Amino acid sequence: MQQPHARFSVLSGSSLSSAEHLSPTASSARFSLPSATSINTALGTPKPGPRPNIYDRNLNKTRTSEVSASAFAFLFSEVVQYTQKRVSGINDLERRLNTLGYRVGTRVLELMVWRAESSSKTPKREIRFLPALMSIHTQVWRAVFGRPADAIEKSVENEDEYMIIDNDPPIERHISVPKDMNQLSCSSFTAGVVEAVLDGLGLPARVTAHHTPTQQFPLRTTILIKLDKSVLEREEILK
Repeated sequence: MQQPHARFSVLSGSSLSSAEHLSPTASSARFSLPSATSINTALGTPKPGPRPNIYDRNLNKTRTSEVSASAFAFLFSEVVQYTQKRVSGINDLERRLNTLGYRVGTRVLELMVWRAESSSKTPKREIRFLPALMSIHTQVWRAVFGRPADAIEKSVENEDEYMIIDNDPPIERHISVPKDMNQLSCSSFTAGVVEAVLDGLGLPARVTAHHTPTQQFPLRTTILIKLDKSVLEREEILK
């Protein structure tokens, strides 16, 4: 415990000469120096104000803000571990990660639409699939991961399948998958984000994630988009 500050007393000259005959209370003039605590109080040191509320921030001003990669990797790793303890197999784990990504994707799309409408006098909503896919490849990827995806490919065998290629998925850089679960793709979370954005734009599709490693990119992942039949029919009408 901190000891209290000492208090100093100053006696007048007259009291010093007659200190033996007169009591201190009757003849001495005492002057006490205030303690350090009372001095600070007298000066009126300002107290720190309340921290700003995150909900009071302007959404447009936080457009270019960045999140710590270490914090993001730690949080996502904890999400995977938490989910893994509550599933019965790899398919169930990927399904739950996909569901979590879907919830994030709905909020990402809502935020991007709000920013587009607030910053443009003539906001544009994509109704064609290819422009929407390009927007996901660049704007959505940059909003979630800080950079665009690496490539877009179209299936040669099936006309309703498209692929987004990410050579180095940020969410998988710090995750070690056991050998008995080598079929697991944590990018199912990313697939859920893409599926939510497509559904929100009126382009329903089934989106899955698959590992397609190469010697140069061992974490390379393919986000496979299988379009609903209604999307293909509408694309034919709009041609």
